[in-house]
Amino acid sequence: MPRYVGRFAPSPTGPLHAGSLVAALASWLDARAHNGRWLVRIEDVDLPRCPAGTDALILEQLARCGLVPDAPPQWQSRRGALYAAALAQLVEQGHAYGCACTRAQIAAHAVRSRHGELVYPGTCRSGTGGRPVRAWRLRTDSAPVAWFDRRLGPQSQDVQQAVGDFVLRRADGIDAYQLAVVVDDAEQGITDVVRGADLTDNTPRQILLQRRLGLPTLRYLHTPLVLGLDGEKLSKQNGAAAIELADPGAALRAAASHLGLRLEGRIPAEVLAAGVKAWRGMIAAFGEGRHPPAFSIPDPTGSTP
Repeated sequence: MPRYVGRFAPSPTGPLHAGSLVAALASWLDARAHNGRWLVRIEDVDLPRCPAGTDALILEQLARCGLVPDAPPQWQSRRGALYAAALAQLVEQGHAYGCACTRAQIAAHAVRSRHGELVYPGTCRSGTGGRPVRAWRLRTDSAPVAWFDRRLGPQSQDVQQAVGDFVLRRADGIDAYQLAVVVDDAEQGITDVVRGADLTDNTPRQILLQRRLGLPTLRYLHTPLVLGLDGEKLSKQNGAAAIELADPGAALRAAASHLGLRLEGRIPAEVLAAGVKAWRGMIAAFGEGRHPPAFSIPDPTGSTP
């Protein structure tokens, strides 16, 4: 088994909030508990949505909490050539095709998935009929994608039925998140992904892309979400406040509590050391493929993929 390499991959659309600090801490703790490496990747592939300077602010917030990556951070906005090469490979192998449909055309013929998203009806699978290509899509099939989540247990999804042939490059020329994250994880040697449960539904698409590109499948752990007073997931889109770092140790203890960890310590180094010890204790007691108490918190999304 390759040496553990984990990562935290924030989108710099705003500063870190309580939910994103939980995800960062969980990924850092899991890497350290496995004597592995922890990397940071700035997921700014959708550059127009990323205010200038937000990436530097996020890195500063992480550093103040003692969460320092083991290698210089990477920026997706600087890696377009890698995504172009991966897309070209998929097209050449018949796994991807050009799509000429507009949003309105898709909406007129698509059905909605259980998450309310439009499922692409496959209009351009056999060609665009002479219309210019707007976007590029992955050709899916009806074989379910099965995987094991270290908290949620066995998972399975029929990607074709749930989302359809999904976008790899958008009509505005921006590479889609799914393609970028799969290419980046492989290029950086990532073995383990620890992230929030809101991204669970992305996992089967990413595994399918890994298989199409001949890349290894990663291990996944999706942590419970931090919810706001309205019961919705804290996010930059709904105005979640930036984490308060007047006392970084207190911020880390609060983040750890959402993972079921009650940690002692005043400064970040003390809290993090206690966290690694506690995380290793869970692994030793329950093993890698079980549900330790810290991850037995009911899933706030209420989803069963």
